[in-house]
Amino acid sequence: WAFTGPYTLAERMGSDDLDAGRIAAYDPDAFTELFTTKPALHRYPGSMAQRVQQLCQFLVAEYDGDASAVWRDAATGDDLLERLNALPGFGTQKARIFLALLGKQFGVRPKGWREAAGPYGEAGSHRSVADITGPESLAEVRAYKQEAKAAAKAAA
Repeated sequence: WAFTGPYTLAERMGSDDLDAGRIAAYDPDAFTELFTTKPALHRYPGSMAQRVQQLCQFLVAEYDGDASAVWRDAATGDDLLERLNALPGFGTQKARIFLALLGKQFGVRPKGWREAAGPYGEAGSHRSVADITGPESLAEVRAYKQEAKAAAKAAA
């Protein structure tokens, strides 16, 4: 789902690419139907359709529909973290993971980005999607998450 969802959504919209402006303006009921048509695009397709549309509406209102504008001119890691935290559906953890993803995988590295990303920004870590570059690192992230879950359960 996570990796094929955007492609499938674009196909269902009759396009080769996704456009925030088009998604923002889409009829909400029809947009939800794109997510719920089998196979559904998400485990909770109705909720995710609403979240995606709200995010695109925010991008249109604040960044003229250009998602890359969120990070393009961020002066510092803290500035970028603040911008990511403002996105609908993004809390602190998701914003930090996304900041780490931008820094580690896409070269978006404003001053202080690692510190702003918290533990997700650590070099050599295997905590999140920001660290996945192939099957081996995916296995390492899964192992880390299992260890963290077991430690939390033992502490409870």
